[in-house]
Amino acid sequence: MQAPELDRHTLLSSPSGRHPAGTPWAALAGRPVLDLAHPMRRGMPQSPNHPPYRMALERRHGDMVRPDGGSAANELIVTGGHVGTHVDALAHVSQDGLLHGGRDAAALASHQGFSDLGIDTFPPYLGRAVLLDVARAHGVTVLPAGYEITPDDLDRAAAGLAIGAGEVILIGTGWSRRWHEHDAFVGQRDGTPGPGEAGARWLAAHTPAAVGAETIAFECIPAGRGHAVLPAHRVLLVEHGVHIVETMNLAPLLDTGAREMLLVLNPLPLTGATGAPVRPLAVPA
Repeated sequence: MQAPELDRHTLLSSPSGRHPAGTPWAALAGRPVLDLAHPMRRGMPQSPNHPPYRMALERRHGDMVRPDGGSAANELIVTGGHVGTHVDALAHVSQDGLLHGGRDAAALASHQGFSDLGIDTFPPYLGRAVLLDVARAHGVTVLPAGYEITPDDLDRAAAGLAIGAGEVILIGTGWSRRWHEHDAFVGQRDGTPGPGEAGARWLAAHTPAAVGAETIAFECIPAGRGHAVLPAHRVLLVEHGVHIVETMNLAPLLDTGAREMLLVLNPLPLTGATGAPVRPLAVPA
């Protein structure tokens, strides 16, 4: 008997199509799964501070043919850890030479990376996340370039929504809708929307496991400033030990109007690295 074709964009059902009442599967089976990562490709928008993503076919079909006629292709991938949709490790940012918890950055670093606080220490996350759609709170689909998200903005977007400690908070700016506008998305000239220092402290006060947003730097980047200073990174990573997810593709989630979801967040466990690619998956509530 031929196996049934599976829809990879919905949670799988049991072989019988039934689940015991009261089990997590019963509540989740058949629900849509949203991919919140941008596909990685050469030339995609990225921060100028990081090495770019490159992929090339190292071996092509026909370069080596097995006696039975079979052949295989494979690729060589070179990328920075902060390219595409990715998670920042606590080792990513220091202040006055110190990482989170007052750890000496130089003492933890070597040519092999960081002996602690690297992305390999990020515990895989499977749990509730909330979406604060600041763009919707302002009646727009995309916030203006350079707009600073304030605590008042976050209060408005969070109205009526409980935020539990240890959960993930996502900020909707609509910026992922501009992914295909390379220069505008990067924001070197006009800037990008994001939280300033006060907004970052609002987020940290809720003690989330991680925060995420659609822009490259998570921060408010004013016009013409580039990535000169990153106060939200200092507040979240260094002062409070909160991981940051950047360059998320939140547009599909924003289109649903959902404000809470089941989120899977599991970056590549690159030992000692300051960040790693991630493919967040969300099941809207």
